Amino acid sequence: MEQEKKVILLAGPTASGKSKLAIKLAQYINGEIINADSMQIYKEFRILSSRPSFQDEKKAKHHLFGFHSAKKPFSTGDWLMLVKKKINLCLKNKKIPILVGGTGLYFNAVINGLIKLPKINKNFRHEIRQLHEQLGQKNFYKKLIKIDPLAQQFVSLWDVQRSIKAYEIKAYTKKSLYEWFKLTKSDFTKFKIIKIFINTPRVILLQQILKRIDLMFEQGCVEEVKKFLSFKIDKNLSVNKLIGVKEIKNYILGTKSKEEVKELIKIRTRQYAKSQLTWSRGHMKNWSKIYFKTPSHLLKEIVKQVF
Repeated sequence: MEQEKKVILLAGPTASGKSKLAIKLAQYINGEIINADSMQIYKEFRILSSRPSFQDEKKAKHHLFGFHSAKKPFSTGDWLMLVKKKINLCLKNKKIPILVGGTGLYFNAVINGLIKLPKINKNFRHEIRQLHEQLGQKNFYKKLIKIDPLAQQFVSLWDVQRSIKAYEIKAYTKKSLYEWFKLTKSDFTKFKIIKIFINTPRVILLQQILKRIDLMFEQGCVEEVKKFLSFKIDKNLSVNKLIGVKEIKNYILGTKSKEEVKELIKIRTRQYAKSQLTWSRGHMKNWSKIYFKTPSHLLKEIVKQVF
């Protein structure tokens, strides 16, 4: 009888201790770690993206960390294609794949598949964006619901990006985005997917965020950004969204002091952690949300769910 194929998804907000926990779990269950964080893919940013250290990478096999150049674009589709290969490689080698990170869209692509939408003409997309600007989000949303009543089921009134996307798709393909979603299937339907979210209490999370950012500056994140800026990378690439790049640039240019920059990074990181928790409440309702103060208790609880 074929052994059950297992994949562990280990998510949680930034600074919740996922990476260290994943290493302990990999050692305990004979697993390998696969990156599910959109910023930890970049070669150029080990410190600022909080990628596992060289020492940590030696403790367990790590995949898809620091392999991609910040000069080139990288999509969720690119990630999913590589992840499929890595999961199959782990299983072939009798290892349990552990996907760890904080990018909700990556986990969503594994669980629900990736929607394969038709390419929309640039001019058409521009027209829809202009319409949104003219009407404002509230009236644009009303118009969307008129042309696509099904959109109400998955687009909220204040979700600007999704409202525009849903409108584009319905107007261009005459088919609701909801129907496109229904045609999408996961590549892992025959797998046992164990979904775990590290639900660190906010007070502890804030303490860990402050510690992490102080440590980043000690480790040399300013030098990392200096080097990155020398590459003169396209401003539209998603690597520029990495928290700290814009702030440290201001410090390098002399428009902000180091303390001001540190404070701004702490604020943005707290906001990011908050948005990850909000995402988890909306999109991870059937995940196992756990937290124990002691890492050994946390590990025990996860192991219980795996076997």
